[in-house]
Amino acid sequence: MSTRFMTRALALAERAQGRTSPNPAVGAVIARDGAVVGEGATQPPGQAHAEVVALTQAAAAAQGADLYVTLEPCAFQGRTPPCTDAIIAAGIRQVSIGVLDPHPQVNGKGVARLRDAGIRVSVGVEEAQARRCHEAYLHSIETGLPFVTLKMAMSVDGKVAALEGDSPYLTGDAARTNVHELRDRSDAIVVGVGTVSADDPLLTTRLPQPEVHHPRRFVLDSRGRTPLGARILGAELPGRTTIVTTEAATAARLQKYRERGATVWILPSASGRVDLAHFLRRLGAEGVRSLLLEGGPTLAATFLNANSVQKLMLFIAPLLVGSDDAPALISGRGSAGRAAMRRFRFSSVQCVGADVLLTAYVGKAEGA
Repeated sequence: MSTRFMTRALALAERAQGRTSPNPAVGAVIARDGAVVGEGATQPPGQAHAEVVALTQAAAAAQGADLYVTLEPCAFQGRTPPCTDAIIAAGIRQVSIGVLDPHPQVNGKGVARLRDAGIRVSVGVEEAQARRCHEAYLHSIETGLPFVTLKMAMSVDGKVAALEGDSPYLTGDAARTNVHELRDRSDAIVVGVGTVSADDPLLTTRLPQPEVHHPRRFVLDSRGRTPLGARILGAELPGRTTIVTTEAATAARLQKYRERGATVWILPSASGRVDLAHFLRRLGAEGVRSLLLEGGPTLAATFLNANSVQKLMLFIAPLLVGSDDAPALISGRGSAGRAAMRRFRFSSVQCVGADVLLTAYVGKAEGA
């Protein structure tokens, strides 16, 4: 069985990331006699799924052809008809699937429907790559919470910012482009009010391509301290900004945010801050599958101490800040002792321009 068609389907799925939630970003390829006759990726919610896009492109050539799809086809009526019905009607002879869909309305039902119709089905084709491609969706379905990726940049000596008066960026242009690509693939992005006050970021996606995705922007601000003149509140800014706060913020202040065009969430507090667990559950309920954490050291520590980070992407710049006054990678107090340690499993190390990108996943400590 050729895997090159599944590799192509995975590439199509990657390009659709950030644009399909709450639906998974799936890729599909239809091959006949060793050639691609149709391909596609999931469209925005309410529009065609990947399989239907590929079948439409293949037209009559789908009869007797093979379908490669990164995630199990759906077998239920949602905003669109079941993909299994379209596959059967098109006369596909064999379906190769990357990974099963754990959604309660699918979870093997798609495979069973296809096999009942006499179609040969293979499951687990390039499974490791398929799981990585769909990691946010799979985690979200299994937990009800978004998959959180913590992105940070640091110097070789563990500092996340240079001293005042130096360049605000530790990393080079290639690494910063990579970050915008991360935003392009994420459903939402979150920072703390400290980052907004100190850096006045836009948190938009800026890439040299005609169409980009701007993730939903969330600011954790328990007392309503986000400056009214912050660029993130600009009416002309693409995408949506939400101020996430508690009852400690004044009604007058929150009304000002609404007048600037922001959405306001008033959530329960925990230890004087927005209750993180409640925030993540709210995101999951709204269909946010992937969340990019771009805040500073304090917010990073908050998420890590709450065991709410699944993936770490750490950019290391080839420089030494060399000062105890510069902020370190993680700040804030957490539980002491070996049981509180956060252990990661390194996934990849790659050069991004002059910088190095370490990618790791949260794992259990040895002996746990």
